[in-house]
Amino acid sequence: MSSTRYGGPQQSMAEANAVPENPYGTEAASQTAAGVYPFGSTLAGLVVTDALKQRLGFSDPAEIPIDLFLRRVHPSDRAQVSAHLAGADQSSFDFTLRLNVADGTERPFVMRGVHIGAHNVSGVLVELSRNNDALHVEDMTGTQTLGFAAIADAMPQMVWSTRPDGFHDYYNAVWYDFTGVPPGSTDGEGWNGMFHPDDQARAWQRWEHSLATGAPYEIEYRLRHNSGEYRWVLGRARAVRDDSGQIVRWLGTCTDINDTKKAAAYVELLSQELSHRIKNIFAIIQSLIGLSGRRAPESAAFARDLQARIASLGRAHDLARPHSDQSRPHTGEVTLHSLAREILKPYLAMDDGRITISGEDVSVDDAAATPFALILHELATNAKKYGALSADAGKVDLFSRCDDTQCRLVWTETGGPDVTGKPVVAGFGTKLMLASAQSHLNGQIEWQWTSDGVVVNVSCPRSSLLRARQTVKTRDA
Repeated sequence: MSSTRYGGPQQSMAEANAVPENPYGTEAASQTAAGVYPFGSTLAGLVVTDALKQRLGFSDPAEIPIDLFLRRVHPSDRAQVSAHLAGADQSSFDFTLRLNVADGTERPFVMRGVHIGAHNVSGVLVELSRNNDALHVEDMTGTQTLGFAAIADAMPQMVWSTRPDGFHDYYNAVWYDFTGVPPGSTDGEGWNGMFHPDDQARAWQRWEHSLATGAPYEIEYRLRHNSGEYRWVLGRARAVRDDSGQIVRWLGTCTDINDTKKAAAYVELLSQELSHRIKNIFAIIQSLIGLSGRRAPESAAFARDLQARIASLGRAHDLARPHSDQSRPHTGEVTLHSLAREILKPYLAMDDGRITISGEDVSVDDAAATPFALILHELATNAKKYGALSADAGKVDLFSRCDDTQCRLVWTETGGPDVTGKPVVAGFGTKLMLASAQSHLNGQIEWQWTSDGVVVNVSCPRSSLLRARQTVKTRDA
């Protein structure tokens, strides 16, 4: 590939390191007695070099438990160190602390780092000079570069870095271990040749967009492993800016997610198979009910009602169940309005425009789809038998309104037979709706009997509709 993507000829790693600017945009501490040491927190402890463990008097294990490390910190500094290692402050940090070293003396150190996620930190510890405990600003010379390389090599991810124009000039040891390529062979634009051919154009497009806009880079692609197979990797990068906001460096990571992708694909396959079997069970139940109804004519009406309820649940399940691209019966996500249209589709009033659906739409998952399908089916059935849909001029308006905490669905009937008042006895359908609203949606349902028709209010917490993220949109139907 041509290097003109980066606006100039390629440079070697040595030439790139010869640039006098600090490529990481931070002040470097003066290396003295103990040198520069990497550390990175995990839930278990600090991952440090053997030299730092020796300086602090630790010989085993490979990770220093955080509680043991904190015991070496001066009591006055302990709270600050603990907060940073716990991820309480997500910004970068740079401060001095006092540590008890192996010989029993108390020495000043500089702790500098940046948080990567909620519980991961990457940075350096620098012991200050015994003769001069002041920090000095230095260029990124070879000594400090080795400090960064030690940090990057200690991380479990592939780490890479580029110049502001996107020229790749650094990879950590994990990259070379994973890919098996000779050091330096993927500098410049050589990295893209390591991707699966089907992913290369997409990766270039995403990377060039980040270079042009400064936006974070994030993409999943297949990277060639040293075994010859292509493994799925999550690539991420962020721009490092100076005080004026100019990009001085790009720092990136690659995380092997191949096993996670394979596990997710297997779970999706099992989910689709389970959903397919459930759909078949609905069909079998329908057949059994129909057969029983024919053998017992006196129960035929009950059998038809039960079949209608089962069919309603089947339509709701088919809408909300996991699908592949081939089996998906619709485009877009499942929402309250799309579910209502599916349940009410068999009624002629839907085609006549006498059933309207309006208000704020909200996404629903499979757990919420079932109780809403039962409620809507019962309301439509009652309206057809006794209410607005039993009259030629009768209308039903379904209106939804949702905010950050609550969602409300209002079913309003008009133009039907005169309503004389609340029924004396609650039927099975009413009890079914109450159970669906209260037990499954953690909400409530209320009926208002007016002279124009019945008004039913269903309300529930927003969290009952979608267990993960929620999407709200306004549209009329």
